[in-house]
Amino acid sequence: MKKMVIFDPAMCCPTGVCGPSVDKELLRVATVINRLEKKGIVVERHNLTNNPQIFVDNKLVNKVLNDKGVDILPITMVDGEIVKTREYPTNEDFVKLLEIPKEYLMSEIAIRKARKHSNYSNDKEN
Repeated sequence: MKKMVIFDPAMCCPTGVCGPSVDKELLRVATVINRLEKKGIVVERHNLTNNPQIFVDNKLVNKVLNDKGVDILPITMVDGEIVKTREYPTNEDFVKLLEIPKEYLMSEIAIRKARKHSNYSNDKEN
């Protein structure tokens, strides 16, 4: 199984989805990670505010931060290799980078709706 680690910029809380105005992109990422965890896929997230030491300990992340500055965050790594910087992985990125079915990112309601639609389409063809 692939290992994904996301190094977040400094945020007020571990997920960044707190405060008076919620960032929709951070909410999407938190939701995706939650859905993946329910499928047994763990995506680590490290917030610069809450865990700065891990940014220092990871030699590759430390070098990139020293060379490019904190504007390079977020940094996404898969299996120890940087695969994306300056923005969070899209849903398509999660699927491709983790080599998982796209259904892993869908809500249970969306999965049922897709199955129902698929069965309806198959019934019409028969």
